[in-house]
Amino acid sequence: MRAPLQLGPTLLTLAVLASAAGCAGYSDRTQAARTALDEARPRAAAALYNKALEVDSDKDLPTDLKGEKTLFVLDRSTILQSLDEYELSSRDLEVCDKQIEVLDFSRGTLDDISKYMFSDDSGPYQAPAYEKLMVNTLNMVNYLVRGDLNGARIEARRLAVLQQFISEHDGQGKSLSGPGDYLAGFTFEKSRSPGEALRYYDEALQYGQYTTLNDAVRRLARLDSYRTPRLTQIIEGSPPPQDDGLADVLVVVSYGRVPAKIARRIPIGLALTYASGFISPYNQARANQLALQGLVSWVNYPELGEPHGTYDVPEFSMDSRPVALEGMLAVDSEAKRAWQQTHGKIIASAITRMITRVVAGEVTRRATGGGILGLLLGLGTQATLTATDTPDTRSWGTLPARIAFGRMRVPPGQHTVQLSARGTVKRQTLKLEKNGFAVVNLTVLR
Repeated sequence: MRAPLQLGPTLLTLAVLASAAGCAGYSDRTQAARTALDEARPRAAAALYNKALEVDSDKDLPTDLKGEKTLFVLDRSTILQSLDEYELSSRDLEVCDKQIEVLDFSRGTLDDISKYMFSDDSGPYQAPAYEKLMVNTLNMVNYLVRGDLNGARIEARRLAVLQQFISEHDGQGKSLSGPGDYLAGFTFEKSRSPGEALRYYDEALQYGQYTTLNDAVRRLARLDSYRTPRLTQIIEGSPPPQDDGLADVLVVVSYGRVPAKIARRIPIGLALTYASGFISPYNQARANQLALQGLVSWVNYPELGEPHGTYDVPEFSMDSRPVALEGMLAVDSEAKRAWQQTHGKIIASAITRMITRVVAGEVTRRATGGGILGLLLGLGTQATLTATDTPDTRSWGTLPARIAFGRMRVPPGQHTVQLSARGTVKRQTLKLEKNGFAVVNLTVLR
């Protein structure tokens, strides 16, 4: 009678790996913090990110910002903004801006995309273009709230460089330029650079309905000759306003959260349908052959989940009088649209990874002469690659889903602004000088 097969430590490990479905990704590791935000506990969420970063407080940065730690800091930056910690939020955003690269889907091969979408949590975070745009946009808010026009101008110019890069490449996320252009125009208007202000306002009007810019454009047109058909239509629509010494109050309301990335798996047949047009005929044939042999049934890939808090209607009042908000930007919808444009290519890259994994297992099995040992080694190779081939679910999970603006010119003196969104109310008293300005922000990440 043949003795039962005894598994040594190596084969036992491989057998265990063969039953593993994979390891937790970034979205799983940050779920508790997002739950705290859902429960209106931003301070608790910030504490969870500090723990993940292995730092004592919001004032600290880790010595090593590689891999997912960059995302921890980026997620923390918007939480700090919601807590009115604008200086610390600026620092976090600027640190991340230097670390984050843009993933260029227009020029990247499937191998390049695979490198950044799978098994690379320790590598540099490759951000979609819309996230990079929002880094500079939200940091302009941080500087304008503090009245720091110099810092806001630096962010505006960084935004312009990024917009040029996007225009020259795939153009994804370009429609999210509207809020950044509005804030950049406001920054240069208050910096007494009317020509630059008009250029940015013209760009903002290309992407959003900002009726409050009409008055600003007419006032600036008295100081600079820059014109476009869009600006000319506004300028000729009404006589320029007189210099009345009024102060400007700009409010920014950001609320909800964009969809977080999640790990998904779909049947190989459906995956091949989605990837058609992006995968080579050779790899498509190989995938079909592996499926017919029963060696693969599913394909893992990163997908966007659902947004949070997108159906709320924020409110703005000045001295107890309601004021309309405008330019409501659906960041979550733009994020979804940008993702869908790359959906097929991402799944195609997932299929190429899957083929490599399965073929590696088959090579191992055949190299050992087949049999039980070869089977276990082959399964172990495939399982090991599967466990380390978890889709990269890193993303800026605390990025607001919606952004709205409100603007009003008021006489110098004391005024009270009230903003509300998602059940959170903020009241702030302003003391405004002649021709002065103030920016009030409310960020609610639930």
